[in-house]
Amino acid sequence: MSSSDPQQTFCPWCVSAPSLPMAAKDRLTVAIASILAANGNRAMGKDRLAAFSDGVIAIIITIMVLELKVPHGAGWTALVALAPHFVSYVLSFIYVAIYWNNHHHLLHTVTRVDGLLLWANSFLLFCLSLIPVATAWLGENFLAPVPTAVYGVILLMPAIAYLLLQKAIMRKQGAHSALATALGADLKGKISPLLYAAAIALAFIAPLVSIVLYALVAVIWLIPDRRIENVLRES
Repeated sequence: MSSSDPQQTFCPWCVSAPSLPMAAKDRLTVAIASILAANGNRAMGKDRLAAFSDGVIAIIITIMVLELKVPHGAGWTALVALAPHFVSYVLSFIYVAIYWNNHHHLLHTVTRVDGLLLWANSFLLFCLSLIPVATAWLGENFLAPVPTAVYGVILLMPAIAYLLLQKAIMRKQGAHSALATALGADLKGKISPLLYAAAIALAFIAPLVSIVLYALVAVIWLIPDRRIENVLRES
């Protein structure tokens, strides 16, 4: 094309008549129409949702471990001084790992992703992203009433968000879905918020008891929960 020719935009399916035989043009048109129709009717998959969630959770864990302090000294005293930071980190790491594990199993029940599910999942990730801040504050002020209570509030938030995510999935799939069948009465899901609330209140009276209750909830959920696996295997 010479410099005097007007600029042209190439359109792969807008091929001029002399460049292709009529039969080839018809086949090309049909192929393009099929591709566009397939893209328009394709259900939004869960793979990108899972990949994005895994990436955010990995970043959360990375931020937490970067908050760990290097001992200022070569003796045991310097190492013992970091015990509060390490305890708060281990507890928070276990919590994040539990959410990642359960989130992984939860997405196995998803057949179609909609806007409500995306926002519910984003809210869960937002709540989890606050854990590193609460963990660092608790480590700096271990067993102080306010940081201990705030830590409990931050743990309660993703518990509520996870419940909302479950509701969003069941709302899409119906009351007799695989997830609804797997959850059943969901005693652990109902007991956990009550333990969090009790620990938050006790933080102003006995902070150590609050930490024990936080650890107790983690132990409850640390036990492998195979309800979803069993239902999916049976179905």
